[in-house]
Amino acid sequence: MIEWIARGLRTGIVTTRYPKRPEHPPAGFRGRVDILEADHGMPHLEATCPTGAIHVNEDGRVSLDQGRCILCGLCVAADPVRFAFAHGYETATRRRASLIAGEPGADALEDLRATLGERSRTLRRSIHIRHVDAGSDGGEEWEIQALNNPYYDMQRLGFFFTLSPRHADILLVTGAVTPAMRTPLLRAWETMPEPKAVVAAGTDACSGGLSAAVETSAGGVDAVLPVDVYVPGSPPSPIALLHGLLLATGVLTREAAA
Repeated sequence: MIEWIARGLRTGIVTTRYPKRPEHPPAGFRGRVDILEADHGMPHLEATCPTGAIHVNEDGRVSLDQGRCILCGLCVAADPVRFAFAHGYETATRRRASLIAGEPGADALEDLRATLGERSRTLRRSIHIRHVDAGSDGGEEWEIQALNNPYYDMQRLGFFFTLSPRHADILLVTGAVTPAMRTPLLRAWETMPEPKAVVAAGTDACSGGLSAAVETSAGGVDAVLPVDVYVPGSPPSPIALLHGLLLATGVLTREAAA
């Protein structure tokens, strides 16, 4: 016991200060893929992406759907002049269209800080999250579990997981929604009280990912439910998930004030 007390005194507080302070990712972190040069693309670029995230139109204009991207890096390796990894954590967005060709992260950190204050004035309570695995490969679940560890400690921001959708404010969905999970997902959503929000966490939840073209998935959560926040990534980091949850809190405060 004395050893652990001494260790705590030496290391001090290790919990992240996000969102009050920016969180800087380590070198080599793959936050998302950005397009450095969008013009004069060749059609063969589309074949480099296993999920069909890259599109080249008739004028040679290249676009990349970051909601479909699984961060495999094949496009970066094939054309590093045109594609590059961005190292930021804040990839979540409220609009699906913002995930096309590099607009995620447009919701500024300052807006998130304001959201925390607005929540305390409008909701006057903690935010409870019901997580539903609607067909995930398990990668997102590891990152979601990390939200409760001492470093990320999402409870300091007033976020708590709940097993009952009747007590939930946010429905956090992972996976591309298999046929077996479609009805349970809808039931969870219908049971939740207003105001409520849906967060699609991970590439599979945003678009279907690798399974988007097969009949064993709906091709993304928004094919079943209205999604308020998209958190791309395969899987998204815990900070990216916190970013998405904070954006969803902003949705709740607006609905509560209406």
